Parts: sequence; C-alpha cells; structure tokens
Amino acid sequence: MSTQPTRRAVLGAALAVAGTGALAACSDGGGHGGSHSPGGAQDPGTYVSPDGKEVAAAEKARGSGPVRKVSLTATRARLDLGGGTTVASWAYGDRLPGREVRVTAGETLDLTLANHLPQPTSMHWHGLALRNDMDGVPGLTQRAIAPGADFRYRFAVPHPGTYWFHPHSGVQQDRGLYAPLIVEDPKEPLAYDKEWVVVLDDWVDGVAGSTPDAVLKELSGGMGGGHDGMDHGAHTMSGEDDPGEGGPDGPSRMMMGARSELLGGDAGDVAYPYYLVNGRVADDPGTFRARPGDRIRLRIINAGGDTAFRVALGGHRLTVTHTDGFPVRHTTGDALLLGMGERYDVLVTAGDGVFPLTALAEGKKASALAVLRTGSGAAPAASVRPKELAGKLVEAGRLVPDPAVALERRAPDRTVRMRLTGGMEKYDWAFDGQPYSAERRRPVVAGERVRAVFENGTAMWHPIHLHGHTFALAGNGAGARKDTAIVLPHRSLTVEFDADNPGLWMVHCHNVYHAEAGMMTVIGYRG
Repeated sequence: MSTQPTRRAVLGAALAVAGTGALAACSDGGGHGGSHSPGGAQDPGTYVSPDGKEVAAAEKARGSGPVRKVSLTATRARLDLGGGTTVASWAYGDRLPGREVRVTAGETLDLTLANHLPQPTSMHWHGLALRNDMDGVPGLTQRAIAPGADFRYRFAVPHPGTYWFHPHSGVQQDRGLYAPLIVEDPKEPLAYDKEWVVVLDDWVDGVAGSTPDAVLKELSGGMGGGHDGMDHGAHTMSGEDDPGEGGPDGPSRMMMGARSELLGGDAGDVAYPYYLVNGRVADDPGTFRARPGDRIRLRIINAGGDTAFRVALGGHRLTVTHTDGFPVRHTTGDALLLGMGERYDVLVTAGDGVFPLTALAEGKKASALAVLRTGSGAAPAASVRPKELAGKLVEAGRLVPDPAVALERRAPDRTVRMRLTGGMEKYDWAFDGQPYSAERRRPVVAGERVRAVFENGTAMWHPIHLHGHTFALAGNGAGARKDTAIVLPHRSLTVEFDADNPGLWMVHCHNVYHAEAGMMTVIGYRG
C-alpha cells in the first residue's frame, strides 16, 4: 500500500496538568500550559503540555481536509441484546454498538459529544495518532465532560484503518459506550464486494443488578480479603452507582479457574453472563447476508473489558490484511486471537450456505456468535465450535508489515523499560509497583527512536496499549505496526516507535479493570 506514509506525521496539542492532576481546560478543548513530573513540581515547559506550541505547530503543518461533522449523545439506554434479553445501561444513543463513524483519511473530524449521563465522561479515539488535547483522558489531556455539558472533539484524521472510540473514565467502557471508527483510504488498494464490521464484547452491565463499578469493587477487594483498592489518582471513578439501575451490588462476577494455553495460563478476572457480536447474544445472533463468491472484508474489533476472543468463520480461511489499522503482508490462516483493544482486517471469499462466525471467549468456556448467510439452510446453534478454531492461528508476532508502513531500521536512541506488576490477591496491578499518577512521566524527546520493553512479572496476560502512536513489534522496527499487543505472563515484549507526536500519552493495560486498579502510566515529551 504505497499510499500510506512510512512514518507517522508529527501531531499533537496539549493541556496542562496541575499539581493535583486537575486541569484548567475549556469546553472546546483549550487550556493552559505547564506540567509537573514525578518527585514534585518542575518549571512549566519541562514537558510539552497538551496545548503546547510544539503540537499546535505540528497539527498546522499537517493541514486540514474537508470537515466531517458528527453529533453523539452519551445517555442512559435500554438495550435489546436479542433473545428476549434487555438491559439498562449507558450507550451512545439507543444502539449497541454505537453508531459507526466513518471518515476518509485526510479529513478533519468535528464531533460534539453531549453528556446526558449521571457521571462525567470522556471519549478516547483508540489507535489514532491525533492531537494530544483530543485524546480524551481526563486528568491528563482534558477535563472530564460534566453531566449536562458537551465537548467538541476536532482533529485531522491521518491514517486509514479500523479504529474505535470509547470513554477513558473509570470503567465506563465496560458498559455500552463504544462504537467503530472506520477511516477509509482514498486510494483503497484492496478489492472486495462487501464490508462487515464485527465488534466483539463481553457483557455484564444491567444483568441481575451488576454494573462494571460493582465488578471493580469486588475485584479490588482481592482474593486475600481486606483490600480496599488502589489510589486511582485523577483517573478514578467519577461517581457512585445509580441506585435506580439496580444498586451497587449483584451476584459475584469474580472468575476462578479460567485457563488458556494461548494466554499462558489465567485467562481473565471476570465471569461475564453474555458475550456479544455486534450487540447480540449467541442465542439470537445477527446475520450478515452476501452472495456465494462475494469477497468480504471483515473489520474485527475487540471492545471487551476482560476477554480475549479467538475468532473463526466456519468453512472459510481468513486472509489477514491489516492489524490495528496498518497493512501487513497478506497472511492466510484459520483463526485469530484478539486481546482487548486489538483489531484485525481480513478478507474471505464467501461459500454457499450458512456459516457461523464464532468468537470464543478464550479460556472462559463460552462464545459469541454471528452468522454469514449466502444461501438456504438452518442457522447454527449458539454452541457451535467450527473446526477452524483449532486450526492455524495467525499470530501477530509473525506478521510482516507492508513495506509502505514498515519502520525505517535504525538503532534506538532511548530504551524505556516497564515492568508489569501486581496480582489477584491484592488486585494491585501497576507498572513498576507504582499505581497510576498523572504526574509520573517516562520522558522521551521528539525525533527519537524509542524502544519500549514490557517485562511481565505477573501471572496474568496483559494487552498493552500506547496512545497516539503505533509501534513495531520486535527489534529494529521489523515487525507489524500495532498500537495494542499482548504480553504473556512471565514474558517480555519489545516494541519500537518514533517519537513523532508530542504531548502526554497514556500507556496502559487494556483490561479495563487492571487499568483502573493502577496499570497505567504516561509517556511525556520533554519540551
């Protein structure tokens, strides 16, 4: 795909972080300069602030294309999951997933989010290299959007690909607040007849009185008892459970004994009552219709909170064309493994009949389901397990980037080591034993090649996500470009990225409960 640049454009814009982590910000995304770092206050300008001149200049240099205006409302909603199951939750509008936002690379997205929720919220654009003050992290890049207020997100969209958006406020992402963001390539090199956007999720909200906040409260007690949770800093839960939605309790959702060889052992923390494809339970799946012989592009997104999905389409092989929005050398296999936050684009040539798209909740003895129908035949049962699930798994670490997006080989200028720590006993997930603080930065300098080494000292797998950049897997920029990658227990993962997007950027586990317990940190550009 020669239309994509070999390196990301320099982007950004920043907002200041005061000593307590509170922001001085305007509702339109403006703010004031100045920041602090670990160990106490430093002079303003030590770090590039989210509204700093460096990022403003970079955004201006990239230019602005045609403007795509969108309005969304975060609101309470009663959602129909199919099969007679309805739940009270929060969503973007009245649908699950939220309404897809589709733009073309080079355009400017101008989206206003109105908050009709009982808590403050935010919106993070997962995977996009965008200006820093639009990244949607309360306490770091913006003020949270208060109930009854709105916020205008406006930024250039640089790269085509499959992305999504969700809150970065407490555990709100594990409600119904998520939707696909599809960035089309104006010079699309792939030829296909139909496109199928597939969003995977694990669901607990509104079931028998459960809420994600109640799940976090239970988990934070730990398995040893008596643990009252971590100090979440400025990124903590922004309100209490609403008693009108079933109260703060519900049945225990702590999962015990979930095991997966693919994930290196323990598969997850949360026992979800439902697993969904495009908002539907497996007993009443959605159907995608096509004709035999159609070439279909699937854009698969894992929007789950605590679940890896192994995905296969019965009777078909999958040709992987992209991961996390960026193209790879086409690779064919039978199944994919997606950690939370990961995306894959695949091509399939549709057979004649009715076929299950099964998303196995890895290690949890359950699955989600959708149906591809190109002819007559009975729909598959919810429990169907196509043989392809046990076939050739396409592994992210073996994918080769398209030459157009491969990082230029060069020696790293800086190595940043981050040790993943914590466990279930105290539920004290963190980096280097230190729970998240907006003031604790890991410095980089614009123009550097940064090597990041994630050393997992825990017994749990973690999907690690870097905001505002894509990294190359393995050393010397040789691997596929991604923004989210799985780090297996007691293993390490080395990635490299170019520091070409100034600001303050989150690095965190995309298990929403691990992140909120403290497994988040910040990459900060020095001014």
